[in-house]
Amino acid sequence: MSPLNITPLDTATGPVLEIIGELDYSNASELRERVAALALRPGQRLVVDLAGMEFCDSSGITALLAARTRAHAAKADIALAAVPAHTLRVLRIVGLDQIFSLYPDRDTATRP
Repeated sequence: MSPLNITPLDTATGPVLEIIGELDYSNASELRERVAALALRPGQRLVVDLAGMEFCDSSGITALLAARTRAHAAKADIALAAVPAHTLRVLRIVGLDQIFSLYPDRDTATRP
């Protein structure tokens, strides 16, 4: 089991949260708390960089949905970058690939 590490970064288009490790029932609340603490402004894009995510269960998916809700409440956009294949498969099965903007990497997701 890999611990969850969330590293915040600032970019010209908005904040980035880099996720490393496992996003699951035991720590999904940490992502929710980090997103809630962000000062999102209208027009910004919150990017959740999943390149280092090793595992994501339904609680992690729910935390990503909560991040989307928070971003939209702030009139900001949200994007998922570098979604691992196993998580992308789940997103596609349940149709969440239709509601999240998906990018191959953080650099692409943070371009103005």
